[in-house]
Amino acid sequence: MAPRLSLLFALLLVGAISAQQQQFMEYMERRFGALEERISQWHDQSSRYSTELREFKNQVITMLENIEKEQDRLRTEVENTAVRVDRLEREVDYLETQNPAPPCVEVDEKLMENQVSAAKKRKNEKYDKLTDCSDTISQVKAMKILKKFGSSAGLWTKDPVGSSEKIYVFDGSSNDTVYVFPRMREFTLFSATRKAARIKLPYPWVGTGHLVYGGHLYYIRQQGTFQVIKFSLANKTVVDSSVFPAEEQVPVFGLSTFNYIDIAADEEGLWAIYATRENEKNICLAKLDPVSLDIEQMWDTPCPRENAESAFVICGALYVVYNTRLPSRSRVQCVFDVSGAMTPEDAALVYFPKRYGSHSSMKYNPKERQIYAWDDGYQIIYRMEMKKKLEV
Repeated sequence: MAPRLSLLFALLLVGAISAQQQQFMEYMERRFGALEERISQWHDQSSRYSTELREFKNQVITMLENIEKEQDRLRTEVENTAVRVDRLEREVDYLETQNPAPPCVEVDEKLMENQVSAAKKRKNEKYDKLTDCSDTISQVKAMKILKKFGSSAGLWTKDPVGSSEKIYVFDGSSNDTVYVFPRMREFTLFSATRKAARIKLPYPWVGTGHLVYGGHLYYIRQQGTFQVIKFSLANKTVVDSSVFPAEEQVPVFGLSTFNYIDIAADEEGLWAIYATRENEKNICLAKLDPVSLDIEQMWDTPCPRENAESAFVICGALYVVYNTRLPSRSRVQCVFDVSGAMTPEDAALVYFPKRYGSHSSMKYNPKERQIYAWDDGYQIIYRMEMKKKLEV
């Protein structure tokens, strides 16, 4: 009986253990199934996130490309707008020149006759020099091309009196606006006139024979007769004006027919270079009082107008620069010394380096001993090497 009970107990125990194992296995299978399901969901989510990230990246790249294209388009539009603005400024300046300001200078015919008569009395008289300057040009020491700016004709200059570093630019051969740059550096770097200050003159100027001297702008106006206008740069007002006492004027330079009077400065002061029909073949020279604008003395020079393109004065001597109809190498071919210390035959033949075209203006700065030239739209500085007239 006892062995049977033991066997029965053993069978019951084995059955209980098998039932527990069966339950444990079922539990583990359910857990593994849940894990597999979660892993599958994680893989699905990871794949979806990866796809979304990839799509977002492509969208960002597309947007950046579109932004870059838009930047290029805007940059092109800005550049085109700047070009149009410059063109409009030129057109407005041109239109303004076609509507000159009404004159406020009354020309007295009798006064003009008296001025002409007084000037003729002082013609070709001996000149008493104000300084001991006795230098003459030996050669062109160096040439520096700064930039290309504006029209083919024009002038640029500095005030040789005082310490101002401002650059004054007259663009073209007729206008009423002067551009002012604070220093040489700004003039060299700036590519547009909209970055420069502007002085709108009360009367338009003609030619390229103007000058800045002692804080004043001396410029030529044509109102039937030719007038020299003295304009204060400090007050922006006309200080004085004078009818130039020369009858029947003709272009002073054969190759620069827009110039009837060229005002020049040197160590002695101000000069006026001009020509008249009375002495049509040659150039005339006059000493100009910078305060009253009176003509102190006048001379008929032996320098011909034909093929002359510009001129300047150094130490009381007129240097006339010549070229050819088809521009070649400019040269000083005639010199007239008002003091008589140097004859035209004694002066050295000075050549300027070959450049682009023909000089429309050449402004000598006695303080810096260099020439500011305008050559077919290019602004050039010529540094001169000097020697004493007695060494010629």
